[in-house]
Amino acid sequence: MSVDDIQGSGGSEHGTAVPRGVGRALDLLEIVLAEPGCNLTTAAHAAGLTPTSALRHLRALEARGYLARDDGGRYGVGPTMARLAAGVRTRDALDQLIAAAQPILAELAGRSGESAYLAVADGDSATYVASVESTRAIRHVGWIGQQVPLAATAIGAALERPGTVATRVGAVEPDIAAVSCAVPPVGALRPALSVLGPAHRLTGPELDAARTAVECAADRLATLTRRQETPV
Repeated sequence: MSVDDIQGSGGSEHGTAVPRGVGRALDLLEIVLAEPGCNLTTAAHAAGLTPTSALRHLRALEARGYLARDDGGRYGVGPTMARLAAGVRTRDALDQLIAAAQPILAELAGRSGESAYLAVADGDSATYVASVESTRAIRHVGWIGQQVPLAATAIGAALERPGTVATRVGAVEPDIAAVSCAVPPVGALRPALSVLGPAHRLTGPELDAARTAVECAADRLATLTRRQETPV
């Protein structure tokens, strides 16, 4: 690669070590995102490129789904860009949800005596994204990042009937009882809180206490997330 093949992004503030073709494509992407609906002529002029050169880069961006062109020749956000942007927003919302849930999980684990979890549903499964372990010697551990099906599980039943507490034994792991309660959606996220522990221990009064604790924790998290979503 020659020195001439590396340049700044249209002389912009992004630095100098940017390949010429990449810089031009990024310039055009930024121009279209800043001015939705601009056409080839407008984009080429703003980028300081000939229409032929601009069209080559715009077609590449369109082929990868970063841009889309309508019947009138106007460019806008493509499906790939929309998906990536939604993913960033969802991740930010998930981080905020986990931060809000962590102290509630700690209290839930203390009240129930069992490991407490936050899970988020996606399609026909749910993923455990945060937890606080029980302090008991025999306890349920290690489900962060674990995916479980919604069908026939406590989480699935709780999400299917918001406002109710669902209990299942051995649905995902033998001899493990799960008590779950859904939290109202947080943006696009469908969360639920659970406690998991040995089935022989989560019976009778222990089970009743766990059900009450999970329901109260879900109410608290719902109230907290509503406050966070309410504009000041």
